[in-house]
Amino acid sequence: MGLTVGVVGATGAVGSKMIEILEERKLTIDKLRLFASQKSVGNTVDFRGEKIEVELLTEDAMKEKFDYLLFSAGGGVSEKYAPIAAEAGNTVVDNSSQWRMTEGIPLVVPEVNPHVLKGYQGIVANPNCSTIQMVVALAPLHKRYGIKRVVVSTYQAVSGSGHKAIVELQNQVQDENYPNKVYTKQIFANCIPHIDVFYDNGYTKEELKMVYETHKILEDDKIQVNATTVRIPVYYGHSESVYLEFNEAPEINEIKEILRNSPGVVLMDNPAENCYPTPREVANTDETYVGRIRKDLYNPNAVSLWVVADNLRKGAATNAIQIIEVMENYKR
Repeated sequence: MGLTVGVVGATGAVGSKMIEILEERKLTIDKLRLFASQKSVGNTVDFRGEKIEVELLTEDAMKEKFDYLLFSAGGGVSEKYAPIAAEAGNTVVDNSSQWRMTEGIPLVVPEVNPHVLKGYQGIVANPNCSTIQMVVALAPLHKRYGIKRVVVSTYQAVSGSGHKAIVELQNQVQDENYPNKVYTKQIFANCIPHIDVFYDNGYTKEELKMVYETHKILEDDKIQVNATTVRIPVYYGHSESVYLEFNEAPEINEIKEILRNSPGVVLMDNPAENCYPTPREVANTDETYVGRIRKDLYNPNAVSLWVVADNLRKGAATNAIQIIEVMENYKR
């Protein structure tokens, strides 16, 4: 018997990607319902040969029976509607930051901590895009060596800010004087070390997400995480330079072997052949790509590596749908 699935925020960048990935993957879906704000009501979306009309998001609609509801409409929408859906017995996979650090609500990357979903029903939080790809690479190394410290700098695509940011970059490519509205400064031919709001300690909200979400997913709040998050003029795909300090000295060949055999990881690490991942190469894929693996010059317990993934797919939509797949597998 097939599933009844709803997508809330169905016409946004991530919501549209969720629909695309639902169509690609093997979940048996009997009924797909799409919800959005008033301005999108009545629009139609093609799904597996059918045209599905977008409905208005209402409290009554969320009280109806769904196997799963995928939310990608922002924290305010999720705060209001996700509890209504959960109280009605529905499982909600939420892509906003609203529930990620809420005690009792699982924060899940299926390659890393699927066990927290066993027997669970209610709201499930989808992590931040930059956290997802980092922990996919970190988790198997943490299991083997124990990670003491992480220093990460991200280089994040504009699609992480939504469709308006993509359009802003496109317009600035055509006209350097096109005004910046989405970002604090022009994004074309620039990089902006400012994602989300600043806190009094000098870190941005995006940077602290990477700290505390990593602790929760890896179930280890002793890991020291220092993040700098940067927006760059790339349309799709986040890149990360990651420095890892372990509790013991690792072997590079063993690290490569571990990553080569880890779920969701693709090793691209042959600098002599210019083999390393870039956002353009990994666009429209669901894996996390790792390259440039090298020992620190001074600390025998430390390595650096380069991590790249498609932020709309693995960093958001694909991860959410993989959560559904894990929960369905636990039911079998």
